[in-house]
Amino acid sequence: MSDRGLLFKPATELADLVRVGEVSARELTELALDAIAADEHGLNAFTVVDRDRALATAAAIQPGDERPFAGVPIAIKDLSVATAGLRVSSGSDLYGDYTPDYDANVVRRIRDAGFVIVGKTAAPEMGILPVTEPRRFGPTRNPWNTDHTPGGSSGGSAAAVAGGLVPIAHASDGGGSIRIPAACCGLVGLKVSRGRISRGPDQGDSFLSVDGVVARTVADGAATLDVLAGYEPGDATWAPPPFEPFSATAEREPGPLRIALVVEPPLAGDLDPLAEQAARNAASLLENFGHHVEEVQTPIQFDELLELFTDLWAAMVSGGVRVGELVAGREATADDVEPLTWALHERALATPSSTYLRSLTILQRVARGAVEWSMQWDAVLTPALAKRPLRIGELDPAAPDPMATFEASSRFTPFTPFVNVTGQPAISLPVFHGHDGLPLAVQLIGPPLSEGLLLSVAAQLEAEQRWHERRPSGAAARL
Repeated sequence: MSDRGLLFKPATELADLVRVGEVSARELTELALDAIAADEHGLNAFTVVDRDRALATAAAIQPGDERPFAGVPIAIKDLSVATAGLRVSSGSDLYGDYTPDYDANVVRRIRDAGFVIVGKTAAPEMGILPVTEPRRFGPTRNPWNTDHTPGGSSGGSAAAVAGGLVPIAHASDGGGSIRIPAACCGLVGLKVSRGRISRGPDQGDSFLSVDGVVARTVADGAATLDVLAGYEPGDATWAPPPFEPFSATAEREPGPLRIALVVEPPLAGDLDPLAEQAARNAASLLENFGHHVEEVQTPIQFDELLELFTDLWAAMVSGGVRVGELVAGREATADDVEPLTWALHERALATPSSTYLRSLTILQRVARGAVEWSMQWDAVLTPALAKRPLRIGELDPAAPDPMATFEASSRFTPFTPFVNVTGQPAISLPVFHGHDGLPLAVQLIGPPLSEGLLLSVAAQLEAEQRWHERRPSGAAARL
């Protein structure tokens, strides 16, 4: 294996190599930093690189370090997450060079686990779109085909991992922003249960957003969840801890399960035949493992709820603009942000607080019914995306009607947002590869607090399909 090939190995394996002294933390970190600097495929995945501090951190890590990820390079998503000494831009000109002097809880846990932070990865402005093409930094590209998007909003993180720049990266998910880029880039993307990972100290409870990672393997996803999950002082609500580490559950067979297959998009729109075929083929694989799969139709049609969801989404975007005003020390103008960001900000400003609370209440009521419906089964299987990864430029936040772009984005990713509303865990798995050369993923949705179950089933699929062995230079298991 070439030196660069090390960065395609799972993070858990790299940590083992550092622990026994087969490779040093500094060597790994230098490999990652050199790969980022070269960016030989023009991925444009990073917004800032922290070379000097990363090398100093790595140099202090010696063989025998028992921290679970000691010496493993990692990147942090550049969206609302404070990382001491590194600029937070949220993909926007409005934030300028704002640089906090403290870490968010999730970043502190990443450091405590021994990871070496090498920089921050690109996101669309305020994390709005499921593509990563912010005006401030330009488009981030998919390593499998650079004419296509790596997805969003954790597109920089996914491109960096799939492109072999880092073995794992932090991500976040408010409407699919972990699962969408994982699907576009051939990675594992777990969206955890609401309250599983603290969003403090800056951010309170979020009805939609959670933190996590994009990873090559199920084991990496499970092991990182073990270090990221848990109560932090001041959290108003939190998910109860699992009965055993997630990594242990992921290694055990789940036993025969009842799984619902849903292929009809919850939003009106076309479903790409490859996306449907992938879900049906994954269902056949699951049946071969001894699970019972039945095709059903969901009673929830997201079309009817899109306006309510947009009330919440607009408020979240507007909150990002307000934070930008705080760090800029002035009121924002339309020139400071992209037209779509401004349109959502203006919508939020025009929405009375009572209307926002009404939308939140209705969505909570519908979510309870959806969770109750889904708990007839142990898991629900869907396509991850309704369309193949879009070409760069297909979703334009500066279009004459920016809200039309926002609505069009929902036709690309109709299967992911409602799981944020229900708060359930869900995982995107790159089970297949399309004849178009791009990854082809499915989504598994579990009952509340069932990350361990999802990881266990995902491990079964991974052992069969071995997607972690695929690289952009060539892929197997095509459909």
